[in-house]
Order: sequence, then structure tokens, then C-alpha cells
Amino acid sequence: MMLPEPSKKYRPFVAVELPDRQWPNQRIETAPIWCSVDLRDGNQSLIDPMDQERKERLFDRLLKVGFKQIEVGFPSASQTDFDFVRSLIEQDKIPDDVTIQVLTQARPHLIERTFEALEGAKNAIVHVYNATDPMFRRVVFNVDKNECVQIAVDATAQIRDLMADHPETNWTFQYSPELFTTTEMDFAVEIVEAVMDTYAPSVDNRMIVNLPATVEVATPNNYADQIEWFCRHVKNRDTLIVSVHPHNDRGTGVAAAELTLMAGADRVEGTLFGNGERTGNVDIVTLAMNMYTQGVHPQLDFSNITPIMREVEYCNQLPVHPRHPYVGDLVFTAFSGSHQDAIKKGMADRRANPDAVWDVPYLPIDPLDVGRSYEAVIRVNSQSGKGGVSYLLEQEHGIELPRRLSIEFSQVVQEVAERTSKEITSQMIYQAFADEYLEQRTPFNLVSHRLSSEPDSPKVMLEAVVEKEGERQLLTGQGNGPLAAFIKALMANGQDVEIIDYHEHSRGQGADAEAIAYVEVRIDGKAVFGVGTDESITSASMKGVLSAINRHHSTQPAAANVTAETLG
Repeated sequence: MMLPEPSKKYRPFVAVELPDRQWPNQRIETAPIWCSVDLRDGNQSLIDPMDQERKERLFDRLLKVGFKQIEVGFPSASQTDFDFVRSLIEQDKIPDDVTIQVLTQARPHLIERTFEALEGAKNAIVHVYNATDPMFRRVVFNVDKNECVQIAVDATAQIRDLMADHPETNWTFQYSPELFTTTEMDFAVEIVEAVMDTYAPSVDNRMIVNLPATVEVATPNNYADQIEWFCRHVKNRDTLIVSVHPHNDRGTGVAAAELTLMAGADRVEGTLFGNGERTGNVDIVTLAMNMYTQGVHPQLDFSNITPIMREVEYCNQLPVHPRHPYVGDLVFTAFSGSHQDAIKKGMADRRANPDAVWDVPYLPIDPLDVGRSYEAVIRVNSQSGKGGVSYLLEQEHGIELPRRLSIEFSQVVQEVAERTSKEITSQMIYQAFADEYLEQRTPFNLVSHRLSSEPDSPKVMLEAVVEKEGERQLLTGQGNGPLAAFIKALMANGQDVEIIDYHEHSRGQGADAEAIAYVEVRIDGKAVFGVGTDESITSASMKGVLSAINRHHSTQPAAANVTAETLG
């Protein structure tokens, strides 16, 4: 039960004293150093940790994405991790430009075991950590500050010496004051500087100091303040690669990572799609694509995001949420009518200005850049409107509805969506359109027609054979064009028809192209739409007029007969 006064049980975070902070005025203009921890931090959070086959598949996928630093395990704590590290090295599966990273606690026998796992590696990062947070010092390990520093210094000395004993490997040292964000800031600097004194990094041989938000306990701006404060106060900053490892307990891991990069961090550890303990690690895909939308290439390749997502889902045995930023199955999908209308207009503007800066409503990124098609951008259900319906007809079926017809036909689809309570696919929409307009062939159906004209006369003579309720009739008329002549022929046959509006365009290309005509007519004082298609634009326009007449005379509009079965 939630407490009426949570302040009696929980305390707010302590803000960093940094009145002249500079990071809010900064921008992210280059990609950080990325380190994937999917195979270690991500793996330890899984219900069913990855076996060898899944680890190898994920490692290969991380290479294809472009990671140059990959944490591959905790070999001193797990035989499975040890064997995996050995297999990567012994089977020469690590490219020369990729550095593997392994984690170890600051304990002598675990450090020894870690170096056994790394024997023969070309490039390796040894990542050692110990908890520096006051609660952990007091409750978990029962050590004071001096003892805590000594643990870190002793581990660093051992690692330094073992690196020197194995010069065949290009080593990088990494130290983490675990739970950095809840450690006293001056003590975090003190223990890091003690480690630096022991390892002796230089500008040409920098060490990584990883400052993790092991548990996210504050707003993202506070993490940024801590990073800027640390970078200002630690000695010999130019000998360090400052790394962050944000978690997502408050749901703001991505924001925290972005702000820490603005505050001076050089490197980010995280996982694809944010898998990790509790609410997860920081999501590198979202971070990287956020940079991309600001014109900064993240130096990771997500050009074909769906196979990456499916591979990670298989390896983790966890689904990626359908609304996950940039990736989820529905992330580029709009069901809302007003959203669909804006997207439709934005895409039309884009086609008219293909080289302009991307600026399409509701789409922060072009779906094509991550290997998604435009087909899934707009989908139709009961919340949709005319924009979505007309967009799908245009994009997938080459049918460009005039505005008033778009409004009318959207009501047909709306009725079906509300009656079925299901999403309406583009094929279902097309079938409803065909039933409502193209297949309206009773009582009138065009059989054939012939045009002629007198020399030096603007008038066109038309003879049309029309089938009415199974019987053929010859209609004749004269006008300034084929459609005008056809209207005169119909009026002579007793049909009160007047053209209000007319649109036409070709549909398809090459030998398969056909004409489509949209005709709005007034019959007995009522405006009615009709649509016709044919290889000939003249035939298409005449069929469009007959479609309108047939719809006017229909006692039961086709829309009333549309069901989920007939559409699907």
C-alpha cells in the first residue's frame, strides 16, 4: 500500500553544487565510444541466459552493427563465460579492430582467472570494479573509506603487473567506482585518483574510468552535473576516457546518457534495445538514432533494423515492445485520422521536394533509413480518417482520390471498422472501394462505344452501346468532347445527369497502365460520385458516369454489404 507521506520512508537525492554548470549549453556533435554490454550485463538479466549458440549469434550481430568494443563476459565468475571468451580467441572470431572487454571483481583469484581467459587476445579491456557507495561500504562490505580505496588500489596493481607479463596483448585498463551516482563526489574523485596513481595512465595510454548509474536514483540533469563536476575536479583529465553506464530505474536512462555526453563523457556502455537488470540498461539503439535525427552519424549501422531486432529477440528470448522508439513494429504507424492527414500531406510535399531536409509531420526520421517501408506508416482502424484511407489507396494501389470523394469513401471504411472492431488492411480498403464504385454495373453497364467527328467541327459524335438490366441499347449524342457527348446521349435517354467535377490520372506504368476517372455528377438534384477504370480514358470516364448513376439507383448501397468476410 502506498504511503500517504512517502517522505517519511524515502529521501530525495542530493543535488550537486554546480551553479556555473556548462553542459546545458552544449550539443552532441560527435558519436561517443560505444561499448555493448549485451553479452554480459544484458545476459545476466535474462530469465534463460544465453547458451553458446545464442552468444555467438549476438556477437556476430554486434560486429555487423559496428561495435568496436564489446563486453563478452565475466569469465572468472562463470565457466560458460570463460569458455565463450576462450572460443572467441582460439577460433579467431575477433576482428583486429575490435576490442573485447571482460569484467572482474577486485579479488586476486578472480583477476588471475580473468587473465587466463584472455590469453592470446589481440586487444582486451580488463574492467575491474568495487562498490564505493556509503551504504554498500557500511552494510554490504563493512569497510571504511581507506579500506575501500585499498581494495581498488591492490586490484589495479595486480592487473597492471599481469598486463606487463603479457605484452603480446594490447591492453586497456578500466576502473569503475560502482554506484558512482550515490557515492560522495569528493570520495569518487579520491578513489579514482588513487587508482590512477597506481596504474599511471598517460595521454598516449589512457585508462577508462567508468562512472555508472548502477541504480538510477535522480533526474538526468543530476547525473550530468556529477559528470561535469568529476571532469572538472579529477587530476590529469586528459589521461582518462570518461565512460558512463546508465541504468533505467526511473525510465530516463536515455536522457541521462545524452546529458552526460553533453557534460563531458567520452564513452557509453549499454545494450541494444535497453535489456538489462530491473528496468534495463541504457538503450544504445535509441541513443544512436536520436543522434542520427540531429544530423550526427552514430558510427553504428541500423540501416536494416528489423533483422537486428528479430536476432536480439531470439538471443534474449524477450520481445521488443511494438512502440519501442525507431524499432517497434508500430513505431512509424499512425491510426489517428488527424495524424494520417498530416502525414499524407507531408509525404506529398516530400515527393515534390525530395532533396529538402526531412520535415514530415509525426515522423522524426525517414522509415527508409532504417529499412522500413512506407506501407506500415498509416494503418486504418475505427480511429482513422480520410487521410489514412486515401494514403493507403494511393501508396499501394495507385488510386488518388479527390478530396470530396476521399471524405465520402472514408465513411464507408469507418462503418466497417466500427462494425468489425478490427484493423482494416489496405487490401480490405481496396476491395471496399471496388465494391462501392468500380463494380457498380447495374442497372447500366457500358458494352462499347464509337467516336466520330465532322471536318472543321469542334463537335464529337458518340455512339455507345449500353446494357440496361440485361438488354442492350444504342445511345447517341453530340458534344464538345467524348464525355459531354455521352452526357447528352444519356439525357436523350431520359437520364437527368449533370457533371459537377471530374478528375483523371493514369494508374500503373508501361503496358499495365490504365486510366482511372473520378466523376461527380448531379442526378435529380443530388451529388453522386462514380469511378471507372479502363485502358482508354474515354471508356474510363464513361464508366465513371455509369458508376454514379448505378449508385444513385441502388436501393442498397454496396457499403451496407461490406463485411469482414467479404473484405478479408
